[in-house]
Amino acid sequence: MDKLILYHGSPIIIEKPEFGKGKANNDYGQGFYCTEHIELAKEWSCGLNTDGYANKYALDTQNLRILNLSDNEFTVLNWLAILIQNRKARLSTPVAKRGKEWLIKNFLPKYTDYDIIVGYRADDSYFSFARSFLSNEISLSQLGQAMRLGKLGEQYVIKSKKAFDTITYIDSTSADNRIYYEKRIKRDEDARAAYYKALETDDLDGIFMRDIIREEMKPDDPRLR
Repeated sequence: MDKLILYHGSPIIIEKPEFGKGKANNDYGQGFYCTEHIELAKEWSCGLNTDGYANKYALDTQNLRILNLSDNEFTVLNWLAILIQNRKARLSTPVAKRGKEWLIKNFLPKYTDYDIIVGYRADDSYFSFARSFLSNEISLSQLGQAMRLGKLGEQYVIKSKKAFDTITYIDSTSADNRIYYEKRIKRDEDARAAYYKALETDDLDGIFMRDIIREEMKPDDPRLR
C-alpha cells in the first residue's frame, strides 16, 4: 500500500493541507482527516445551507509509520482509549470516570509515534455509543456492533510533517448541501435506529466496563477478542 487516494470534505478547496492545523480535540488529535470514499467526504463537507467540496489527494505511504487500529493486535478498546484521550466528554458516573482512567492507562497505544492513523470515524452518534459503554450501559460486544452500524468506514488521519510532505493535491468535486447534508443526517439517524434495535436484546453474558475494571483486564486478555 505505497499509494493511497484519499478525500477530505471541507467547505473550501484545500490545495495544500498544512501541518499543525486542525482541532486538538478531534478523534485522534490534531491532524488532517480523510476517507477513501468520496461520497462520505461530500457528506462531511456540507453543513446546513452550506455547500462543500470533496478534495482529492494522492498520498505516498512508503517510509511512513502507519498505525492501523483494525489490525488483529488491537481491539475496539484501543480505539476507545485514543478517542477519550482526545475528545471532550462529560462523564457523570463513577464507573465511567474509572473506566476512562483504566483504558488510558492500559489500552492507549503510542499513537503519537506514528505518521498516519487508520481507524473508526466517530461522529456524534458513535461518540454517544462510546459514552454508553463507559457508563456500563452496553456491553463490549454491543459497542462493537454499534461501530459497524452507520457504515462510516475508516478514516485516515495524517499526523506528522513527514506525512504532510507526501500529500499531492489532485482535484476537488463540489457537493450540494441539499443532497449531502440530508444524506449525512440520514446516516446518523439510521445508525442510532439500528443501535437502539440491537439493545432490545439484553447481553446477559457480555463483558461490561465494570467487569474490565474489576477483573483488571489487559489488552492480551483473550476474553476481549
